[in-house]
Amino acid sequence: MTGKDEFVSYSPLPSNPNPSPYLNPNPYYDPSPHPYPQNVVVLLPSYRPRFHRRRPRCVLYSGALFLFLLLAGAAFLLYPSDPEIRVVRIGLNRIRIRTDPRPILDLSFSLTVKVRNRDFFSLSYDSLAVSVGYRGRRIGFVSAASAGGRVRARGSSYVDATLTVDGFEVVYDAFYLLQDIAKGVIPFDTDTRVEGKLGLFFFTVPLKATVSCEVYVNINHQTIVRQDCYPKSLGDPLDQSAYIEAGDT
Repeated sequence: MTGKDEFVSYSPLPSNPNPSPYLNPNPYYDPSPHPYPQNVVVLLPSYRPRFHRRRPRCVLYSGALFLFLLLAGAAFLLYPSDPEIRVVRIGLNRIRIRTDPRPILDLSFSLTVKVRNRDFFSLSYDSLAVSVGYRGRRIGFVSAASAGGRVRARGSSYVDATLTVDGFEVVYDAFYLLQDIAKGVIPFDTDTRVEGKLGLFFFTVPLKATVSCEVYVNINHQTIVRQDCYPKSLGDPLDQSAYIEAGDT
């Protein structure tokens, strides 16, 4: 027994009054380590990419596009086009003008025409027709029927023609002719036309081409002082598909 005023010491109680002998205070400690390392294998479901499904469709579209481009290129190359003609030389043979009692004109030109076939099939041209005029009125015409020939694919051929006008009486434009005689230079215009046909497999396609030239003739020196040529269908004097080569006058 203790008295009322005596001091008694007590020891504090443990936090876990009933400790378990099987619990390990360190949770990361394994008292019985495995003798061999463990391999963890994770099986994933099979996955097939979507582009495999779209590949046949892409191949089909690519093939259709290639076929379209191939047909468009073939149509562009095989489509028939008119021949290209160039007046490579114009020569004045003679010119004579008589004014008494009325204006009468004698004139002779020599032309060399180059016919070029721009297609991939041979071209057959029947004839070469050349006409000459003064101030919009035709005063002479010649058709060289014997000038027909054949031009190979992507090839060229040269045709010569001579245009002669004898004793042409100038009635409507006599006043302008007298003015040009006083100046010493007379302007003439010539039209050269080639007609032919193109053999396209079992078909024939008619083709034609015309080139026009403005020729200025010096009657005193009997020479051509200037000449400008252009395709009549285009009407552009600056077009280079029908030009006069320098030095051929």
